[in-house]
Amino acid sequence: MGKYVVRRLLWMVVVLFFVSLITFLLAFAVPGDPAKSIAGTHATPEVLQRIRENLGLDLPIWRQYGLYLWHLVHGNMGFSYETQLPVATAILQRFPATLMVAMFGIFFELLIGIPIGMTSALKQYGIRDRTFTVLSLLFLSMPAFFLGMILMYLFAFKWPIFPLGGLDQGVVYGAILPGLTIGLTGAAWYSRLLRSSMLDILGADYVKAARAKGLPERTVVWRHIMRNAWSPIVTLLGMDIGWFLGGVLIVEYVFGIPGIGQQAFQAIQTQDLPLIMGTVLFAALLVTVSNFVVDLAYTWLDPRVKYS
Repeated sequence: MGKYVVRRLLWMVVVLFFVSLITFLLAFAVPGDPAKSIAGTHATPEVLQRIRENLGLDLPIWRQYGLYLWHLVHGNMGFSYETQLPVATAILQRFPATLMVAMFGIFFELLIGIPIGMTSALKQYGIRDRTFTVLSLLFLSMPAFFLGMILMYLFAFKWPIFPLGGLDQGVVYGAILPGLTIGLTGAAWYSRLLRSSMLDILGADYVKAARAKGLPERTVVWRHIMRNAWSPIVTLLGMDIGWFLGGVLIVEYVFGIPGIGQQAFQAIQTQDLPLIMGTVLFAALLVTVSNFVVDLAYTWLDPRVKYS
């Protein structure tokens, strides 16, 4: 187990390296000049050249990337071109808003998706199963911004239960509606995945044996069926945690949530390279760590899983 953990940690470093390299190259491939974004379109060539020299933008791209990596391994993610704040500080300032939206999103997708998936599997081909299938396909095909606008119209404008946007009334209160937006789409995925996983197990011999022993149906479902149907759900949950915490750009933009996703979108518009790099690396780190935790959780869910 110890060797496996060390190997996975080393692979995380490799993944983050390639993420940083690809992001750096893509940022330079985008046409534009960060110096003009900082100084304005009417700046003189002398001013633009001075800005490029101060930021190191006049160096060859390989030297710029080498300097970035050198600073990164020493804990320095650079400074934002726009705000002059350290990138780490800028990300951590926006992280609580994104964290709250992500937590509500995960809460709603599990609260809605798990019961629907269980009901669809246990009542296969019934009216409820067919209804849930249609609703799942509807929410899966609906763009996040469109669903968010519908929920905003219903619960913030027509019935003003939640704020129209932003976090003026508190981080928790303002994050409920955005969390519900991503939670409804996620619930559709979870319900379909859990239904499929449970249907594969319902006909297993050990389930038939448990029922033949006269065990209550609730015991059969939770102890024998659900215990073995959790694996794909945990996998998807680990991916969602990393994805949500990395910033759900569309939802944050629609609801005006000052989170990491919205900050990254603004950084792309202004070609704020250090902030773009920092946000992508932060999101990649969260995804890799969450997947690593999921792999370790498999050993608890299924004792047959062994890592060496």
